[in-house]
Amino acid sequence: MINKKGEVQCINDEILEKLSLKHRYNFLNNNLMSILKPEAFNFLKKTQKFFLRFEKNNNITHNEDFYDWIPEIGNAGLVTRVSNFKEIGLNYEPHGMIAEFMRCLATDFFDPQFAMGVGANVLCVNPLMFHHGDVDERLKALKDLVTGQKIGCICITEPERGSDAVHMQTTCKENEDGSYILNGEKIYQTNGVKADLAIVYAVAEQNNGNTMAQLLVDTTWDGWNVERLNIPWTPRVFIGKETFTNLKVPKEYILGKVGRGREHLFEGLNLERLGIVLLNISEAWNAISHATIYANMRKQFDQEILKYQGVGFPLADMWAKTMSLTLAALHICQIIDEKMEQFGTLPQNFNLALVATASQLKSQSAELTERVCFGCADLMGGAGLCDNTLMSDLLGISRIHRVGGGTSQIQKYIMSLALRQLFKML
Repeated sequence: MINKKGEVQCINDEILEKLSLKHRYNFLNNNLMSILKPEAFNFLKKTQKFFLRFEKNNNITHNEDFYDWIPEIGNAGLVTRVSNFKEIGLNYEPHGMIAEFMRCLATDFFDPQFAMGVGANVLCVNPLMFHHGDVDERLKALKDLVTGQKIGCICITEPERGSDAVHMQTTCKENEDGSYILNGEKIYQTNGVKADLAIVYAVAEQNNGNTMAQLLVDTTWDGWNVERLNIPWTPRVFIGKETFTNLKVPKEYILGKVGRGREHLFEGLNLERLGIVLLNISEAWNAISHATIYANMRKQFDQEILKYQGVGFPLADMWAKTMSLTLAALHICQIIDEKMEQFGTLPQNFNLALVATASQLKSQSAELTERVCFGCADLMGGAGLCDNTLMSDLLGISRIHRVGGGTSQIQKYIMSLALRQLFKML
């Protein structure tokens, strides 16, 4: 039997109906209603309502090019909620990291690959939010990204450098008029092929991170060339390899001059890694909602498979670990929101301390989410591996997030350095 999405149907209609977005949202809400403050819970439900309506009105099959959705979703204020963005004429409420967490949860349940793409768009927003300097060109770019009129990517990783974000080969040379000339290559940029705007890091002297600069690039400029990489786990996400050939960046688009880029880079990495943490947790909840509904309905030997210890016990264990990680993420999000409300930015000492915390959460959430997504698919049997549900998307993305934003080994390296520093402080 072929269903309306053009797929061979492996799951019966009754179970598929219960696995709908509406019922998975209800499962999530029943878990979180007792631990969320009213403002956060109400925003979560409001965002869910938008995506339920969007899915119905557009007959979404989750096979579409989701980049076409971004303008409408951005117009609804659901590309990012990290700030209220008053500087560009918006006034998002609620805003901050907890609001961003709620947005991620609702978005990932709707479409995990779309959530990954929008998450990369936010990585382009954050540097502009902190370093627009009231320059008109930067403010316009910021508004276009926040409202979904433009798509963004962030260019850090290079073909021969991988997780070594400091010793770059991509170079920037300053002209007398304050503009920069950019040459080099970047790779593995989510949205790279579709991006209208890019945040690019380059160095004045190869392998010298102290000469790093941070640049905003319009991808229509001469000298930008991009090729699409094939990442089979995320077939709808356009990931690129970019080549810069004598690309001229006007001075208005220099977010951090030579010598300031490294500071800006690590400031951004904290938020990037925390953003991945929020996506990881959202994916875990999405997988658990699928497995819980399926295991309560699928019968084997005349009883629901959840009643078998081999299914119910491991599912309960994954549920408990996901809830614990959720509480940890909510705590750090609340601290960041309080700092931002008090100071308008993250104090330097706090940002330095956040490096280790972000790596801890990124490492643990990526490891847990990969196990949860595979574990839930395993408990669902063939139904967890076919394309009738979003489980195949969750399996693929949960593996990518072990690598994106710094591999697991890099996170452990950062944490080990932090332990050394803590010892020196004794």
